Amino acid sequence: MSCKNCLVTELTYEIRFEKNHDVSIIQDIVSHLSRRNIWVNVEDKQLKIKESGLREFLDFCTDHMQKEEIYFRIENQQWHPLTEIESFIETNWIDEVIQKELITCHFQPIVDQTEKIFAFEILARFQNENGSMIYPNEIFTTAKKRGRLYALDRLCRMTAVRYSTKINTKAFINFIPTSIYSPEFCLKSTISLANELGINPNQFVFEVVETEQVDDLDHLKKILTYYKEKGFQYALDDVGEGFNTIDMLSSLQPHFMKLDMKYVQGVAVDSTKQQIAQSFLNKAIEIGSIPLAEGVETRADFEWLKQIGYQLFQGYLFGKPTPEPKLI
Repeated sequence: MSCKNCLVTELTYEIRFEKNHDVSIIQDIVSHLSRRNIWVNVEDKQLKIKESGLREFLDFCTDHMQKEEIYFRIENQQWHPLTEIESFIETNWIDEVIQKELITCHFQPIVDQTEKIFAFEILARFQNENGSMIYPNEIFTTAKKRGRLYALDRLCRMTAVRYSTKINTKAFINFIPTSIYSPEFCLKSTISLANELGINPNQFVFEVVETEQVDDLDHLKKILTYYKEKGFQYALDDVGEGFNTIDMLSSLQPHFMKLDMKYVQGVAVDSTKQQIAQSFLNKAIEIGSIPLAEGVETRADFEWLKQIGYQLFQGYLFGKPTPEPKLI
């Protein structure tokens, strides 16, 4: 079962009029759209219009109104000048990606100190109907702009769980905390799918992405507590950026902590990165978390990190993301 935030339905745009626009012209808009069987709702100096009716509304505004004095928003997000609305309309391609599930997953190995595979991170990959690839940064930025982050994150999570049946190791699966408004509701389908597939919850490690952007720590704790109660493990990414105190990390109690690649690459010869990597390792040891270095591309960096005590490693040195899991 999906909540309304995860369903891709037609967007409703709220329109707000400023300054000199009187009620009479707003009524003209309502009449104009109603004659064309376009749904519109009016309250005070605000309209609500379905996306399918926007073109008629914009044409009317071009002929009769000052667009600079009109603002819009979608799904209770922030207000924008109407002059920017085209860039929002152009994001409607994301709806097709989600509705048609134009997504696959790739596998990248995570290894231990002996270079034996410990786990795979399952990474989402997207494509248009014509088969061309869409970069993850582009698709998540677009989804956030259009208010589809809930639906996209759920699609990625569910798809990754299905792909995890291809491996017999742990599976690291990314999730965005801000896309989960209530773990009891938003994660129920993920739990149900894992049970349906007969996968041991302990096989999954849910990885917090955008760690440095997490503002609501209590909300994140609630999500992680829910995962833990259901038998799942979790990891924090970019810990040095977002969680700078032992107290915070102790309260979150992550099973794994990932050192960002910007501190990993070149660490063997960079004293500043070495200090950061050592401090990160000390934090992990203090709270009982397993330290994982990501973005390892050279043997020199791997050997240096291994020598000081890092336990897990991920990066091109051990394997790039591939459509099928590859054993080293």
